Amino acid sequence: MTETSPRIKVTDRRSRRGNRIKSVAKQKSPILSKRFIAPYELLSDSVLERLEEQADWLLENVGMEFPEGDDYLDIFRSAGAKVEGRRVKFRVGQARQFCETAPTVFKLEARNPVHSLELGGNNIVLMPGYGSPFVTSRDSSRRYATLDDFKNFVKLTYSTPYLHHSGGTIVEPSDIPVNKRHLDMMLAHLTLSDKPFMGSVTHPARARDSIEMARLVFGQEFMETNAVMQGNININSPFVFDKTMADSLRVYAEANQCVCISPAIFGGAMGPVTPAAIAAQTLAESIVGIALVQLINPGCPVVMGSFHSTMNLRTGSLTFGTPEANLVSMALAQLGKRLGVPIRSGGGEVTAANTADGQAMADSTSAMWATLLSGAHQVWHAAGWLEGGLTMSYEKFILDIDNCGALLRMLQGMSVTPDTLSKESYEEIGPGQNFLSTRHTLAHFADANYESLLPDVGPYESWKEAGSLSADQRATSVWKNMLEAYEPPQLDSEILLNLNDYVASRKEEMPDAWY
Repeated sequence: MTETSPRIKVTDRRSRRGNRIKSVAKQKSPILSKRFIAPYELLSDSVLERLEEQADWLLENVGMEFPEGDDYLDIFRSAGAKVEGRRVKFRVGQARQFCETAPTVFKLEARNPVHSLELGGNNIVLMPGYGSPFVTSRDSSRRYATLDDFKNFVKLTYSTPYLHHSGGTIVEPSDIPVNKRHLDMMLAHLTLSDKPFMGSVTHPARARDSIEMARLVFGQEFMETNAVMQGNININSPFVFDKTMADSLRVYAEANQCVCISPAIFGGAMGPVTPAAIAAQTLAESIVGIALVQLINPGCPVVMGSFHSTMNLRTGSLTFGTPEANLVSMALAQLGKRLGVPIRSGGGEVTAANTADGQAMADSTSAMWATLLSGAHQVWHAAGWLEGGLTMSYEKFILDIDNCGALLRMLQGMSVTPDTLSKESYEEIGPGQNFLSTRHTLAHFADANYESLLPDVGPYESWKEAGSLSADQRATSVWKNMLEAYEPPQLDSEILLNLNDYVASRKEEMPDAWY
């Protein structure tokens, strides 16, 4: 699975579309990343208050467990929280007060300022899938991901204007030792893309490596006052902060880099089965994580996140894109807004399907609609996700970014101006005539409507003559053309040398570890 994979032979018309794909791949400026339609508010203020009261009850009566032997308990004790053994509990409203220093809106600086982002407000940031150990494509069956796959997805993400963020561990490069692969992933993000990115959190030393590599690019002084990267901190739901996550949180917080707090609650397993209970528990767990970040470094940027799903309670398998999960996404966006921090949605183009078929796109579109309508600010897993996150699919990636482009266009809303009403067009032609050749149509035909990335299928006869290709088959040519057209962003040669030296030096310092 490399950028030298053979291209599918296409007709002349498809070759023209292929040229358009190359043009899109070279378009480095992101599509509009602000919403101009209001988020959908699912719940009334009185209902939101009941969820917040439930979160307060959980924090007062259940609390959060932290690892022994560290000073996290002392941090909370010194702030006035109640500590019982390893468990921290809070008076009603106390933990929320600790969160008040978190910024409501902050900027995430990119290596290329064109790609710098704001999180919060009316902004929307889309990024690819995260954490998949497997990849699949029509060229090969499901297999373990490699570093080449990781680099390919970084390149594809960089090449599309519909994803604003390079992501983090898009796939796990299984051909690199576990204790060293974070170095190669960071090197790929910093050299193959100039969009914002995420660092490693699987060990505090790996988090420090990620920050040190970012400092080689951005400079230590700049990073002391600017966020350039994010770290994803998962809470071990229900209500446990393990040592790895707590220590990695501290590394990012002390470096003043963005910390994403993401409880992972599967209804019926890590929390009750009902959407209301999942929303309240997610809020409670998120508040504790945000509070810890602020107690370590007041004002450090944070994102309130979630990764929630329903389960098939007959089989125990995860389900995605369900009405219940979508309701939780909408409720959490409202709760995060009331807390006053940017929100990462638990949705995105998520699915439990095993291949890029109708079920996959139905699940994904359902979840993505709810996510974007909710008002969430950052959307993970917006492209490529299959099999409940176990697999990244090259074809699904293309189908998803195509959907992202259409939905981002929808968020721009409808412009009603003299130009868009176009009275002159009616004066130019008479009743019963068409508008194809009017001055207004000729002026706007290229940008009037969102144009799909997928090659046109045309009428049935033309589609059949061209091989009766399904959408995922047509997507194969798209990702291959995008990789062929990829051009790396510029990077100072001295910075590149320093990055490579850092990676080589760190790898030499430790033996390979495969677990």
